[in-house]
Amino acid sequence: LLERYPAGAFDKLMALNVRAVFSVTQALLPFLEAAGFREAPSRVIAIGSIDGIRVSGVPHFAYSASKAAVHALCKNLADVLAPRNVTVNAIAAGAFRSRMMAVTLERRGEQVAHSAALGRIGEPADIAGAALWLASPAGSWIT
Repeated sequence: LLERYPAGAFDKLMALNVRAVFSVTQALLPFLEAAGFREAPSRVIAIGSIDGIRVSGVPHFAYSASKAAVHALCKNLADVLAPRNVTVNAIAAGAFRSRMMAVTLERRGEQVAHSAALGRIGEPADIAGAALWLASPAGSWIT
């Protein structure tokens, strides 16, 4: 698998998962700064992955590397943007139902669920709930 892994696929995931977060944050920075206040900062919320924090046992070279880069990027952005009243967070999501995970969950859903801390596959509402919390007043001190 490693010997045949296409460089183009690696580049595509790095562009989608990392460069896009950076570029959108950069483009929206004037608006983020204008809208943010010390007690009510603006928010940048990225979707990372637990695969960017740990080795999953499945050789997702580009995906894991890109999600690790998302987490590193968000740490750096948080450090730079916190004094400018902008919080930056990455949600380290586990496996959840999505178009990307459909085939995997169809083939190995029980195994994937069993390996999760809560013993279940996440739902889109789980990710949405985390993002809503980070975007709410309750998340205003988290970066």
